[in-house]
Amino acid sequence: MLEETREAPAAVARQMAADADTYAALARSLRDQPLQGLLTVARGSSDHAAHYMAYLAMARMGRLVTSLPMSLLTLYQSSLHCEGLMSLAFSQSGQSPDLVAPTRFFRAGGARTVAVVNQVDSPLGQAAEWVLPLHAGPENSVAATKSYIAQLVAGARLVANWQQDAALLHALDALPEALSQAVALDWTPAVEALTGADKLFVISRGTGLAVAMEAALKFKETCGIQAEAFSGAEVKHGPMALVDEGYPLLVFAPRGPAQQGLLALAAEMRERGGRVLLAAPAGTPGAELPLAPTANEDLDPIAAIQSFYPMVEALARARGANPDQPRHLNKVTQTL
Repeated sequence: MLEETREAPAAVARQMAADADTYAALARSLRDQPLQGLLTVARGSSDHAAHYMAYLAMARMGRLVTSLPMSLLTLYQSSLHCEGLMSLAFSQSGQSPDLVAPTRFFRAGGARTVAVVNQVDSPLGQAAEWVLPLHAGPENSVAATKSYIAQLVAGARLVANWQQDAALLHALDALPEALSQAVALDWTPAVEALTGADKLFVISRGTGLAVAMEAALKFKETCGIQAEAFSGAEVKHGPMALVDEGYPLLVFAPRGPAQQGLLALAAEMRERGGRVLLAAPAGTPGAELPLAPTANEDLDPIAAIQSFYPMVEALARARGANPDQPRHLNKVTQTL
């Protein structure tokens, strides 16, 4: 896991050096033939990456994006209308039937279908009309790291091409350097604070929520900590009743419109007695965990998860667990 985490900057560089014509052609088709609906199809870490892409598309372009409950097709056999739709399936292996079947259904119904996948010759890659390869290289760790980061980049790259946003594309080209800085940042305070934890809130908002969701999953699968991810707004609607003296919270507060509210929330949780680990840009008052800046604040969450992964790998080992052999888990999960 740690080795593959450190390979992420190189994986992103490979991706950004490839498939420019494919992204440009797909984006051109989206501008020339506007969509009536956009769906994401994904599970696990891949679903968190899809959530990030969806937020960018909604925030930057005003395009509503829906996460498809795959059981509508795989179990309930619903006859969804496909006219004017595009589905984007996110996967590392491209093997799971509940990603492949909807992609085949939508394509047969006339929808545009896209697979954002590491294994391009997989059943998912073969089912989709358009394939956006991750170029992450072989990933043996059960806990996805570099492939998740590559998925985040692919989602941002698609939106940037769709928008014809030269500044965002330039920032993506510069991202490998920022990730190389991010992976080297010292997050030791989090290891020290969470070695004995059995529960945890992971909080962010906006573009950062997708990495909070991913971090919560990694706490569960590698460390055995019951971690829950919440929006900084949603946590106030009931979950914060659980916060008492010493309750651990990891707050991701990268740059952007959501940052001030997240910093205020972190301060409020400290007043309630919570053990707040604030991840924010260097120099932010109260931040114990530094975040590396990127060339565009919408990409800052990608650098944040790059810094998180080495920490959670070290935390698992500090707790006596083997992050490379999580209990009950396999690298490829096939669900229906």
